Amino acid sequence: MASRRLGLIEVISGGVLWGASGTVAQAVFSRYQVPTLWLTGVRLSLAGLLLLGWFALSQGRAVWAIWRRPKMIGQLLLFSLLGMVPSQLTYFLAIAYGNAPTATVLQFLGPLFIIIYLAVTRRQWPRRIDLISIVIALFGTFLLVTNGHFTQLALAPLALFWGLLAGVSSATYTLLPRQLLATYDARLVVGWAMLLGSLPFGGVLVTTRLPQLNVTVVGGIAFIVIGGTMLAYLLYLKSLTSLAPSTTGMLSAFEPLTATVLAVGVLGTPLTGAELFGGACIVATTLLQALPQKQSRPK
Repeated sequence: MASRRLGLIEVISGGVLWGASGTVAQAVFSRYQVPTLWLTGVRLSLAGLLLLGWFALSQGRAVWAIWRRPKMIGQLLLFSLLGMVPSQLTYFLAIAYGNAPTATVLQFLGPLFIIIYLAVTRRQWPRRIDLISIVIALFGTFLLVTNGHFTQLALAPLALFWGLLAGVSSATYTLLPRQLLATYDARLVVGWAMLLGSLPFGGVLVTTRLPQLNVTVVGGIAFIVIGGTMLAYLLYLKSLTSLAPSTTGMLSAFEPLTATVLAVGVLGTPLTGAELFGGACIVATTLLQALPQKQSRPK
């Protein structure tokens, strides 16, 4: 019982940190004009190094294990360039052109795209719960981006564009590393994927002229890298040792909840009732997918 209680605290804390990092990113983008591409590169490089360093402290030279198998190297590169980089970049761009709550919620459309992908590749009609999830997600997205009005957008077109791509990227981020994660420690896979993903941003990191950095901006960036990435990931991994995946999936709703509360309460981001209800519908689809289902047919 104590182990389960600790696991609940860990997964909720991880979700809160992830959601808070989105709000902090919104602040450094809008108030301090920190470049989006630059911050993406910094987050990928530093978080990747931290995760690999954490793994190396306990496993030593095993940190190079992936590089000894050419097949796994190819999968790692694929995951890094088509999963890791898009998921990080599109999320930050959605925040920069919109706000943290809508970006975080639209990222939760990932399960919807996974359902569609699996239905097409398996040539199998989605389950009833999947169809219900799709309808709810589409209705929620409509409310979120139009505020319930057919003739106008409540969300900037670029914010919607990058938010939807964040949902697609969330799906590729989930689907691409399955074999890697079945073979290696998740810290190793994600750490290398982040570090490799930071390489295309090398030119940006070197040439970008930054606004004057103060304690607030440096502290915000440090929180995004350490609290919103490294520590949040550590807490999530630890929670998996004492909680079922369905439980962690449902409690991931604390991420958009935190982003919404902080953005509205601290940054003064305006959100209408229709937008909030739409966001709740999208998050509800993740909760539906996390519920255990009876298997009516073989996988």
